[in-house]
Amino acid sequence: MTADTRSDPTPTPTRKGGGLLRHRDFRLLWAGQTVSSVGSNVTTVALPLVAVSVLNAGTFQVAVLTAAAWLPWLLIGLPVGAWVDRLPRRPVMVVCDLLCAVAFLSVPLAAVLDRLTVVHLLVVALSAGAARVFFETADQVYLPVLLRPEQLPEGNAKLQATQTTSYVVGPGLAGLIAQLTGAIAALVLDALTFLLSAAFLLRIRTVEPRVRRVDRSRSLRRDIAEGLRFVARDPYLRVLTVFGAASNIGLTGYQAVLVVFLVRELRLEPGLVGALVGVMSVGGIIGALLATTVARHCGTARALLLGATLTGPPALLIPLAAPGVGLIWPALGGVLIGLGVAIGNVVKGAFRQAYTPHHLLGRVTVSMQLLNYGTIPLAAVLAGAIGAGCGVDTAIGVMTAWLAFTPLILLIGPIRRRRDLPAAPAAS
Repeated sequence: MTADTRSDPTPTPTRKGGGLLRHRDFRLLWAGQTVSSVGSNVTTVALPLVAVSVLNAGTFQVAVLTAAAWLPWLLIGLPVGAWVDRLPRRPVMVVCDLLCAVAFLSVPLAAVLDRLTVVHLLVVALSAGAARVFFETADQVYLPVLLRPEQLPEGNAKLQATQTTSYVVGPGLAGLIAQLTGAIAALVLDALTFLLSAAFLLRIRTVEPRVRRVDRSRSLRRDIAEGLRFVARDPYLRVLTVFGAASNIGLTGYQAVLVVFLVRELRLEPGLVGALVGVMSVGGIIGALLATTVARHCGTARALLLGATLTGPPALLIPLAAPGVGLIWPALGGVLIGLGVAIGNVVKGAFRQAYTPHHLLGRVTVSMQLLNYGTIPLAAVLAGAIGAGCGVDTAIGVMTAWLAFTPLILLIGPIRRRRDLPAAPAAS
């Protein structure tokens, strides 16, 4: 089974000045992702705040909530890649938005009925996480349908910029709403953003290339194995996958217990928690805006190494957090980490989309994300266990120390010897 990307009856015309800002369908995709990203990042603070402030959940329970949101990558990631390569992508994304809206609206409804429990929050996190697996995989495959290969770096940079902006706006909104009306109300905003995202996606006019009929003799297992083999045998995708998995252990580990650390150890108010998490994410906006410029001047391979360097050692500043002026350390560490992560994500995303044969892109994406994202629930549970047994400050210290050393992984393999990443796999 393959998707014929050459038979699109409505190819994207060459654009005049203004770049992708003049591309109607990309603007709609961009707007939809922007509003849903803001809502999702409201949830990253609001859901733990609901657990802590409304249900009096413990450190381990809060960490398990984070794990639940990412667990579907381990459970269904590989078959989702094969399914997405067989299905029209835009309808998949719309359905995912609608399912997320229903899931998050169930929380305030359960609270009104006095039936809200930690188990309910876990089910919501799992459901939204499963929808996210489908959405992100379909999104990665759908962007090259809207854009030409030379437009992908700009498109990824714009999407990454607004996504990282949402890391600032979302937590800030969550903290403000939680301070004024309670954390549960913030989840209503999240549900509305998913509905708005679905409305934007439905207005896109580009006709997606028809997916060829699935060969009945090909099993789902065979399709999955094809994607796994491509990643395992490719020296660039392989090392990027291992680095992403290792760095996500540290990133998710400290983030899973960060709200508990700020609320219970530093005694910060919800509004200040949201503001600090937002400030820590500012670097992501800067990184997304600079990523294409850095890659153009330094080379894409060197830009990846620079992003990894900014992601690692600055993490050691976060455990230095203290009330008052001591909050500058986690703020600075978070800004530098966000800067590095954004540069790396923009470069890696554009590289994977242009480098991978399109009929394999869904399977290759989830094959990489299986390990990248599959470590996240394990890291969250590990951080929660360390926090419950040895203290939240110890959990923060262990996870940030791990993150500091992960850039060394990119020195294994061919990336360190190149200025730019290749445009296509080497011929067998």
